[in-house]
Amino acid sequence: MANETDTAVMPDERRIVRKLQMRIIPFVFLLYIISFLDRINIGFAALTMNKELAITSKQFGLVAGIFFFGYFLFEIPSNLLLHKLGARIWIARILITWGILAMLTGLVQSVSQLYAVRFLLGLAEAGYFPGIALYLTYWFRQRDQAQAIALFLAGIPVTSILGGPVSGFILDHVHWLSVSSWRWLLILEGIPAVVGGVLTYFLLPSRPAEAKFLNKEEKDWIEAGLATEEREKLASHKISAVQALMNRRIWHLGLIGFTLNTGMYTMNFWMPKLVKSLSSGYSNSLIGVLVMIPHLVGLPVMVLVSRSSDRRRERRFHAAIPAITAGIALASLGATHSIFGTVVLLSFAALGIYSVYGPFYSLPGDFLTGFAAASGIALVSSLANLGGFAGPYATGWISQKTGSLYGGLAVAGISLFASATLMLLLPRRLPGNVSE
Repeated sequence: MANETDTAVMPDERRIVRKLQMRIIPFVFLLYIISFLDRINIGFAALTMNKELAITSKQFGLVAGIFFFGYFLFEIPSNLLLHKLGARIWIARILITWGILAMLTGLVQSVSQLYAVRFLLGLAEAGYFPGIALYLTYWFRQRDQAQAIALFLAGIPVTSILGGPVSGFILDHVHWLSVSSWRWLLILEGIPAVVGGVLTYFLLPSRPAEAKFLNKEEKDWIEAGLATEEREKLASHKISAVQALMNRRIWHLGLIGFTLNTGMYTMNFWMPKLVKSLSSGYSNSLIGVLVMIPHLVGLPVMVLVSRSSDRRRERRFHAAIPAITAGIALASLGATHSIFGTVVLLSFAALGIYSVYGPFYSLPGDFLTGFAAASGIALVSSLANLGGFAGPYATGWISQKTGSLYGGLAVAGISLFASATLMLLLPRRLPGNVSE
């Protein structure tokens, strides 16, 4: 009888999960494309900006990385406010403020002004990614979260697939009103965040109960499933939001995220400069197309790995093996100076790095809920984003000392080996902890 019941329930279960994926994921996915573009487009702007503002490699590393220091400072308060005020209001606020600051970045006149605006941009955007990671736990059961997170985070490679050619085109062709093309790049790519913030306020439901696209039976099924998971977590152990910040396992996950993001942001910020260094004759538009290729390769692999992780209910090896693959690829870049070899290795780096995110960011939901989930996920993301500061800055410093990008990229590869090691040191199943 149990099997018959399961067979009868499964079609509706799959239909509801697909419905959530079709109605929730595309919108937050689009917003993440906007978010990630405003983080990394400075890498394309650098192709002409660095010369105009006399920015050295070391200074550019700090320009890229200081964003994440501001992001780090406000992530935890931001996520707690999101959980209290609701996703619709708080995410709209994040988008509008960071869009305004992203546009102001195009008006800076010195490297010191660029440092200040990039820091404020990170402060304004703080909480968006951990906020969405928390938001998805309001809709998807733990067994469905790796794929939901991966579909959302597919915005990372898609940003570069779309943003690379667009950014290259703007740099080559947009010189309106005698204003430098890198300034137009930053201004034009900041506008969608403001528009997205307004749309978020009107279109994004905070919880299933507010979703007009669900009927009562569907809402009840989602809320019952999430409530069951919450009771199971509460039965293991109950901790507060503050206690979640002191939890050893959360800090372990944060270190994994730090070493992972050290590799990911090093790759994304420095990839245009690396490709440009192989031939000064390449136009910015061609560089945009070449940079697109690794992300195009990484996107489908990312989704397939997360789907496998959900199906097998396994996270550690689904994250560790791709991290090792990416580490080998980044560490090997110095062995080739051809365009073909470089793009192939960058493709392996991208598919490896992106495949880690779905399995990895589903782990906090294994044992946290409520305000503990809000603070715990934010802490993991905060520590992870410090890797976005450390990786690009270290690469810039090493590049200035050695005259080559390859040493910094090799360090990023070693960081990914560390990420894989830390992932394998996790227990097979995280212990149950949760909040009120």
